[in-house]
Amino acid sequence: MDIAPVDLFAKPGRWASYPSIADRIDASGDCWEWTGNHDINGYGRLSYKLAHRLVYEALCGPVPKGLELDHLCRNPGCVNPDHLEPVTHAENMRRGYGFKSASRNKLAMTHCKRGHAFTDANTYRFTNGARRCRTCHRDRERVERVKRKALSWT
Repeated sequence: MDIAPVDLFAKPGRWASYPSIADRIDASGDCWEWTGNHDINGYGRLSYKLAHRLVYEALCGPVPKGLELDHLCRNPGCVNPDHLEPVTHAENMRRGYGFKSASRNKLAMTHCKRGHAFTDANTYRFTNGARRCRTCHRDRERVERVKRKALSWT
């Protein structure tokens, strides 16, 4: 959309009960970032309502029954209607960070979160497909041993 959100939400009527909604949108980039409250998953919230849904419905109309909004930009804090698409829940899970997607993403990782390579020599492999970095595991065990030893002296 070529119109700034401030212009869109300055109109009286539907937005009269939300006077500060334009103040909570940062449209300086491609994504319109919600600067108000966010939930634990990063989605913008205005009271109990999802901010991206609120903005989408105001600018594009209601979300069709049985569909939910998918963030095409993969940014849960974005409220730009051009980055939102109504899709089924199953499609949203296929595209997003559902259980299977997360599993595929973890298997594609070549290094652990501390930067150690997942090589055969440096990786514990479990029967369920999970992996653990041996170097990180060894470091954690070393710290725990020191803690236990310190506690036994007191």
